[in-house]
Amino acid sequence: MRHHFDQHTLDGAVVRASLLQLVVQLGTRLRGRGQAARALTLTLTFAGNSSWEKTRRLAAPSAHEDDLRTTAYQLMDAAALQRGRLTALVLKGEDLARADEVARQLSLDDAREARLAAETAVDRVRAKFGPGVIGPAAVFRNAS
Repeated sequence: MRHHFDQHTLDGAVVRASLLQLVVQLGTRLRGRGQAARALTLTLTFAGNSSWEKTRRLAAPSAHEDDLRTTAYQLMDAAALQRGRLTALVLKGEDLARADEVARQLSLDDAREARLAAETAVDRVRAKFGPGVIGPAAVFRNAS
């Protein structure tokens, strides 16, 4: 998944919202294909065409947005951006596995189980009405 910024950006909130949007798109695509990622790679492109890339393994193979978001944010934090003017973000799922071959751990976390159930419902709504209809980053708009 790729996001190009219209202008070079230093705004951390804009970058996080864009990264979250990539996480949602990646999770939706992985679940739609019946796959799970074992790792994520984040590539940041800066003004002047320099780039930074890092890969991090997930605790367990997953296509769930909670797991992908946590790892993506860890990658972004590892970049330790202070004044880097970003022009693009790329988020890739690596070392893919078939979702039906990934062990599903039983959880006693009711909140997580509720989020996973809601994720399934949201996937159905997105399939019916389009990908930009629902999602935490779908409501983000640039102020004019």
